[in-house]
Amino acid sequence: MHIKIGFDIELAIMSPMAILYLLHVHPSRRGDLLFADAVNIDHQLVADEYLDGFGNLCGRVNAFAGVSQVRFQSETVVRDSGLPDEVNWQAWQHDPTDLPPETLQFLLPSRYCEVDSELLNFAWMQFGNTLKGWARVQAICDFVHGHLRFDYSAARATRTALEGYRERTGVCRDFTHLAVTLCRCMNIPARYCTGYLGDIGIPPVPYPMDFSAWFEVFLGGRWYTFDARHNVPRIGRVLMARGRDAGDVPLTMAFGQNSLMKFNVTTFEVDSYGNAM
Repeated sequence: MHIKIGFDIELAIMSPMAILYLLHVHPSRRGDLLFADAVNIDHQLVADEYLDGFGNLCGRVNAFAGVSQVRFQSETVVRDSGLPDEVNWQAWQHDPTDLPPETLQFLLPSRYCEVDSELLNFAWMQFGNTLKGWARVQAICDFVHGHLRFDYSAARATRTALEGYRERTGVCRDFTHLAVTLCRCMNIPARYCTGYLGDIGIPPVPYPMDFSAWFEVFLGGRWYTFDARHNVPRIGRVLMARGRDAGDVPLTMAFGQNSLMKFNVTTFEVDSYGNAM
């Protein structure tokens, strides 16, 4: 199948400043692009692009004096298998002594995932008797899916996993932060993911299109996708970036006073000619 993806994001800025962005498709999916996902930036601003420590393709632009807004646009088509997220109930849980060293950072506390908090004791009381491996991660997703209420109006960029657990509301990043934290509490490496997820294979939902957050866990020698917000296998995820939590993968980060003026996201299935289906 083919999926059209893109965005139109505009920031108002108060002074010259540097702006970072993580708006490209992840390098692991670049071979699936029908054409390059170039990020177009107005005012002929030139971007310095680089790979960060997590393997994400990032960019930096320097807005010069006289620029009052910066607009980022992109549009492309990506090939996808059309298959839902993989499910493997036989995937086993590694003991920390057996984990590959590169996964260990995804057991540690991070900005929005307070493993070293009251959630640690809660996780062992709640999930300590569940079967290790896939069943334990699914139990965590079931809990988070039922514990939090999805509410766009309750979105808050500074909410941590512990605050989401206490407040019992949030958006997809809050579901993901809480699930990631509970997995880490149970010694399961978990990393935060952000990308595109359209209403493919499901009835359309009454929310504005947005980027989505989900997570990956290391079980049975590899990483698997889980989604505590939707809690069902989904079709058409297009990964943009991975990190310890949302703090590692901001869509944009401006080093100065700014405000969001426009935020439009596109993701829907198209035919081989690029026509909506």
